[in-house]
Amino acid sequence: MSHRPQPLPRSHYRHFSPLHTRWADNDVYGHVNNVVYYSFFDTAVNRYLIEAGALDIHRGEVIGLVVETRCNYFEPMAFPQTVEAGLAVAHMGSSSVRYEVGLFAQGAPQSAAAGHFVHVYVDRATRRPAPLPAALRAALEPLRHPA
Repeated sequence: MSHRPQPLPRSHYRHFSPLHTRWADNDVYGHVNNVVYYSFFDTAVNRYLIEAGALDIHRGEVIGLVVETRCNYFEPMAFPQTVEAGLAVAHMGSSSVRYEVGLFAQGAPQSAAAGHFVHVYVDRATRRPAPLPAALRAALEPLRHPA
């Protein structure tokens, strides 16, 4: 039996950050192109990590590489529009994190799009999996879903 994904409520997410659509985000159909949603996911996750002091994109010994993404679309968004990106952590392993991301029209109760984003954290030099640093774990803990 297949399960059709449904929009998620704001309560599913633990942190929100605003993003703004750009003129170039719209496609010929008059709405934000599907690939832009993945850029929103990437921006929301990395902005949170950088602002939390858990990721040094220039000098950190450990970096996150995207190994999987998924997005389900429920409502179109377009320029000009403020998008509110909700974040939660669904799983935290020894070297990987599965983020859940919901994109909401400003003030909307249900997600216009929802999906996930998996980072495997690796040593910057060797690109081999590395344990999640303590600062990263501490920053992610408030985003975790209750067990």
